[in-house]
Amino acid sequence: MNTEFTGTGVALVTPFHNYGTIDFTSLEKILNLIIDGGVEFILALGTTSEAVTLSSDEKNAVVNFITETVDGRKPIMLGVGGNNTQEVINTLKSISFDHIGAILSVAPYYNKPGQKGLYQHFKTIAGASPVPVYLYNVPSRTNVNISADTTLKLASEIKNIAGIKEASGNFAQIMEIIKNKPADFKVLSGDDAVTLPLLSVGADGVISVVANAFPSDFSEMVRLGLKGKFNEASVIHYKLLEIIRNLFEDGNPAGIKAALDVMGLCKNNLRLPLVKVNKRIYNQLSDLIADY
Repeated sequence: MNTEFTGTGVALVTPFHNYGTIDFTSLEKILNLIIDGGVEFILALGTTSEAVTLSSDEKNAVVNFITETVDGRKPIMLGVGGNNTQEVINTLKSISFDHIGAILSVAPYYNKPGQKGLYQHFKTIAGASPVPVYLYNVPSRTNVNISADTTLKLASEIKNIAGIKEASGNFAQIMEIIKNKPADFKVLSGDDAVTLPLLSVGADGVISVVANAFPSDFSEMVRLGLKGKFNEASVIHYKLLEIIRNLFEDGNPAGIKAALDVMGLCKNNLRLPLVKVNKRIYNQLSDLIADY
């Protein structure tokens, strides 16, 4: 099953109506676009989904809708994380994993555990999860870094920990993980802009934001990179790079929501405390997408 989560995964957005409820019609449209675009798997309830603003009932509705719409066409990874270990365990017990192949669990935020705490947190989650666990290291959001040593210790000692989404931006750290990891432990880029460079040093794929809007080109770039065809892959990389930069300049998922609005795929609506990108970024994205 671990081979299913290589290549391009998409951190799926949650579209909202103007009055704030979930827009399932647009969600279906985006799902079909990314599946037809050839991505390898889908991440439900990741950071880009604004999951922290969804109620428990809404999360269940979104996951059920995604699994029904995907209908086995692509593997599904589910975001299940938090800074209360026991609450994560309780959440795992409440989930039906019939159509879920793995979970992505973010490093605990706010309470800032040390490396021993991170190790015990993920060890406990892995022991409770009926599917493989992927770590999610994103210090810019959590203010906690899962060190290379801790990642490798978890990868070597805990059978159910299958990989990591690495969004630290620390190439030395990521390369240390790639160099010393078990053979079947997967390292996925958590940053669209550096995915191709990470593939060149041995990463296994990406969990992407831009692939919500450009699934065909971005997933083709990743496939070319995985085959070592970096000259061909770099053409797509540089074609998308300015769009990617603008997607993140005024925050994620505000940027990708703006792009999807420009493309007519969903409304440019977010839930507080997130707000729309500024007018300059919106106009730049509009011009870049028109030129693309």
